[in-house]
Amino acid sequence: MGALAVAVIALAALLSGCETQFPSVRLRVAAGNQQGVYSLMGTYLAGAWQARLGTEQPEVMITGGSPDNMGRLLGGQADIAFSAADVAAEPTGGKTQPRALARIYDDYLHVVVHDDGRIQTLSDLRGMRVAIGQRNSGVEFIAKRVLAVVGLDKPGMVSTESMELTTATEKFKRGELDAFFWSGGLPTDAISTLANSTTIRLLDLGDDLPKLRTRYPVYNAATIPSSTYHLSGPSVNTLAVPNFLLVTSDMSDDLAEALVREFFADVPALAKVTPAALSIDIQSAIETDPIPLHPGAARYYRSEKV
Repeated sequence: MGALAVAVIALAALLSGCETQFPSVRLRVAAGNQQGVYSLMGTYLAGAWQARLGTEQPEVMITGGSPDNMGRLLGGQADIAFSAADVAAEPTGGKTQPRALARIYDDYLHVVVHDDGRIQTLSDLRGMRVAIGQRNSGVEFIAKRVLAVVGLDKPGMVSTESMELTTATEKFKRGELDAFFWSGGLPTDAISTLANSTTIRLLDLGDDLPKLRTRYPVYNAATIPSSTYHLSGPSVNTLAVPNFLLVTSDMSDDLAEALVREFFADVPALAKVTPAALSIDIQSAIETDPIPLHPGAARYYRSEKV
């Protein structure tokens, strides 16, 4: 049974006990691509919020990812958005500001190369054919930052292409790409599938981590165990970027508190929809720097003695 089928069954049970705390509220959720974690979580949570809070049927929007989500949230086209912390932390300059409900899970930067030894460091990507994620996505955002920090952002230094992950893995298998960037949870199914049919390696970013984190403190140092994709060699050093569940400063404290409360009530069910939810923890959920917690969310965490 697929994750979405599990979600539908679970939501049917919730709807039987529907309350009407916010009957006039219709939530618009900026999620992500249809098969991604944001979309899976957003679809389940939208239904759970409707069932538990008595809202009107929410709208879950398929989007290009974090940059698209933030544009919709701050532009008033969405009430709730999923976003990577690096994108969410970009200055807005507007009156409406993002506010966090929770830190949810971390994504890990993957730089996937062929296991032929030609590419050993980020600097070796010079002159190579590299996919940097779907256009205007969070993957493209972090990939461009990384290439700039290692001095490979000038025209002609790297032959970059914007594409989604499935296309990148197919072109990589055919030898039409030398490397591709991905930022996602562990394991990412598409990369697991690729590793089963093609000999791959993940670049170790250890030598570049100090300058990357000095330039962008929003990133954390992390490791990807070789066992994640059944690769030979030691664990790989890389960057991790937190993901946030966001609203704006315009949302009422009562609604924000209710959304967070029901979010944590549904974490066990979310874990059946996507393994990424297994890492959601109420103690780390408040670690949303540089985005302040919404006052309503902060009120919830205080009530739980966090």
